[in-house]
Amino acid sequence: MPALSLVTLVSLVSTVFTKQLEAHPPQQQHRHWAQICSGNPTNRIRGCDRYGCGNFGADRHSGKEKHAGVDVICSDGATVYAPFSGQLSGPIRFFHNGNAIDDGVQIRGEGNSCFLTPLPLPSLPDYCVKLVCIHPIRYHGRINRGQRLGKMLPMQKVYPGIISHIHVENCDHSDPTHLLTPDVPPLPQQDGRWAAVCAGNPTNEIRGCDKYGCGYYGAPRRSGKGKHRAVDVICADGATVYAPFSGQLSGPIKFFHNGNAIDDGVQIRGPEFCVKLLCIHPIRYSGAISKGQVLGKMLPMQRVFPGITSHIHIENCDHSDPTSNLERGKGQ
Repeated sequence: MPALSLVTLVSLVSTVFTKQLEAHPPQQQHRHWAQICSGNPTNRIRGCDRYGCGNFGADRHSGKEKHAGVDVICSDGATVYAPFSGQLSGPIRFFHNGNAIDDGVQIRGEGNSCFLTPLPLPSLPDYCVKLVCIHPIRYHGRINRGQRLGKMLPMQKVYPGIISHIHVENCDHSDPTHLLTPDVPPLPQQDGRWAAVCAGNPTNEIRGCDKYGCGYYGAPRRSGKGKHRAVDVICADGATVYAPFSGQLSGPIKFFHNGNAIDDGVQIRGPEFCVKLLCIHPIRYSGAISKGQVLGKMLPMQRVFPGITSHIHIENCDHSDPTSNLERGKGQ
């Protein structure tokens, strides 16, 4: 082939590929993985229950080991999707005892290997992850990001009362949490109602009354000498906490000023709202955050107030009542 024709052909292929790449970017260029379980669009992580906690690094075997994965909440029987594109392999036996949830599959991402092109491409990450406690539709072959992978197995049969979940474990045992958090663009605040603040409490249910007091705005404090100028949103110790609206972070916020196990928090100031969220440990104390993004995790309130209804103390910066913004209603 004449040199000029070869150059023309390469140029044409490059142009076509560039347009295709812009229209259909490689799956691995997504900064975060896709939704893994139906009914959990933000890949919410299991908090704590009587069997333990679902965050990466949580204690296992009475503190002798650490959790090498992340538990993504998923109802028994729910549809499971591929978090990224790659090649399947398996089965993965986590328990090695043949119980009702002893199944799973591995997905290894392909990086740049599947793109045959004369164009230089940016380096793409080669993800590799094991998804356990699911039954895949197949154990081999290629799968695309967001494609149906299988279904959640009946975890309640093995661990009654647990928060059913998919165990998601990176092949190199690194923390996958930041990859599970979906990209959430800033949302307009016209809705007024804030996003769900705590995993496991989609309606922002407010703490009732217990031996320590009540969680609603205006509840008595200090034997009736003071009033509660905030709202206590129920949140299990160790649960993932989300930003109720988009804004700028600042902190830390110390409520107790005594360095106890829950003396931490952060402020979010948005275009319409300003709020302090206390008794949580944020992933950072400064910078922008979007509505629904992971903000941090609930601190161990039971250590400080045994038997209390664990909760996030949510206080408007102007001490007004935030209840109407928190109310979401069932299914919202």
